[in-house]
Amino acid sequence: MEFSESLKKTHQFRLVYNRGKSSANKYLVLYIYKNRTETNKIGISVSKKVGNSVVRSRISRLIRESYRLNEQNMEKGYDLVVIARNTAKGTSYKEINSALLHLCKKNNIYIKEVIKYD
Repeated sequence: MEFSESLKKTHQFRLVYNRGKSSANKYLVLYIYKNRTETNKIGISVSKKVGNSVVRSRISRLIRESYRLNEQNMEKGYDLVVIARNTAKGTSYKEINSALLHLCKKNNIYIKEVIKYD
């Protein structure tokens, strides 16, 4: 399984913001840009407006874990920037995961559903 790289530099984020397309829901905003490579790159942004460093780190971890667990079902060759909204503060993993999958399906980069055994 190939793992995605991270977007780290400001110019990488700006490229996705300026040339990519965006979609949003209650908790997250997703910017997506085709990068012409065989891997995805993901960047996560959580503003200070969302909360203190503990809250911001928790939200970042939830988003990263949600993406990691669903990565094998995503199309390859995209730069993704996920921005957490104020409403994401205090949400559970299940809500963040649902929000991220909703945005990926909306942008047609989610390939298939995984069968869940509850």
